[in-house]
Amino acid sequence: MGAFDIAHTQYMTAVLRGIVQKTGRDSSLENATKISQQSLIDAEVTKQVRQLYNTAEVSFKRRSFENYTQAAAQEPEKWTDTNKNLTCDAGEPFVDDNNSGYWDSDGGSDGQGGAKDRVIYTVTVTYPAIVPISRFIGGSPTHTVVATTILQNQPYSDQQATNYSTVRNCP
Repeated sequence: MGAFDIAHTQYMTAVLRGIVQKTGRDSSLENATKISQQSLIDAEVTKQVRQLYNTAEVSFKRRSFENYTQAAAQEPEKWTDTNKNLTCDAGEPFVDDNNSGYWDSDGGSDGQGGAKDRVIYTVTVTYPAIVPISRFIGGSPTHTVVATTILQNQPYSDQQATNYSTVRNCP
């Protein structure tokens, strides 16, 4: 029974990776930067996942970057850590590189971004274990499967220039 549960999780992982690769490409198309189109794409992913487990919880995350180097590094926006706690807080100044209005721990922006931006698209699926035997051996009663892809949005227009001079304060 445990092997069946493990096999199902492996199957869910493989299927989710395939779904995310396909929908990630769909998300990089020009019309996919609209919230309504992203919702349709996410709904299709949810539909396909729920064919494997009807009550699975599916969540989505999109983070956009200007280039692959920034996406790979995912470095936090620069800030002055005056209290030396490695956290942007207590009104410490930071440079808001992407003008999001808040400090970003990975330097990216929420959402699909714009033309030529690189987007990390992540789908997380959580569902109860098919066979509850894992509880008896100290395992988790739920499984979480994550699939991620990174793609470049189509070059349907010039990439917008970002103003790099905004200095703000951490909360």
